[in-house]
Amino acid sequence: MTRPFLGFGLGLRTEHYQYVLDNKPAVDWFEILSENYMVPGGKPLANLDLIRADYPMVMHGVSLSIGSTDPLNKKYLKDLKELAQRVEPHWISDHLCWTSVDGNNSHDLLPLPYNEVTINHIADRIKQVQDYLGRQILMENLSSYVTYNDSEMSEWEFLNEIVKRADSLVLLDINNIFVSAHNHHFEPIDYIRGIDIDRVMQFHLAGHSYSGEMIIDTHDHDVCDPVWTLYAEALKHFGAVSTMIERDDNIPEFPMLRAELAVAERIAADTLSADMLQIPENRLSGVA
Repeated sequence: MTRPFLGFGLGLRTEHYQYVLDNKPAVDWFEILSENYMVPGGKPLANLDLIRADYPMVMHGVSLSIGSTDPLNKKYLKDLKELAQRVEPHWISDHLCWTSVDGNNSHDLLPLPYNEVTINHIADRIKQVQDYLGRQILMENLSSYVTYNDSEMSEWEFLNEIVKRADSLVLLDINNIFVSAHNHHFEPIDYIRGIDIDRVMQFHLAGHSYSGEMIIDTHDHDVCDPVWTLYAEALKHFGAVSTMIERDDNIPEFPMLRAELAVAERIAADTLSADMLQIPENRLSGVA
């Protein structure tokens, strides 16, 4: 498979709309949270249209609940498809998790047991979603804090088998791997090396917080040094993969976030050949 490489992007957040519109910062693309724009109108959609005119975008959701035993939400899928027709994203992603039970949305990304029954259930649901949307979707690995006695395999084996059977793709969250590895006592590099190279379309990078001996995926801190190191290892294994930083709380001014993205660019430039990346020299200095 020839993997499209969008370069280096950021999550589009409300706090940064005006800065982006006024300054047209040097960012290759933006990721939007799908649910924020699955509305009939209003200012968010108006800003989205203006920014989309200047930047490529991808869509990232949190409410597909692909692992739930509830029926797939037809209204949600209809709204998602209509938004995709408006945005024309390079791809659409969501999380390998469940969020709803008996029609009630927990608003949490809840983990799954890693076994054959779950694989068959989820692969079938992904196929239904892809058939409806008319495209492959990306599934993102979670950060997790509990395990199931019914699990029969590692998380990476589970993820690999699902995307293989569903013929879907992977959004690999490097921070989530680090968080889960710490919480569940496995080697994060084993996860990286265990994922099918040809299925990975995008990387996420983010910060986290410590809660006693456990790490919580909070997206409210800068990316830490061990996650940057793991990112470099992921680049060595997968090659050039479209990379973005997520920040959902304690959001800094845009130039500060852009400077952090420049760290990802420098690591990629040091790890991969220049012709794979084509990053302008001024971008490596963190220019916004």
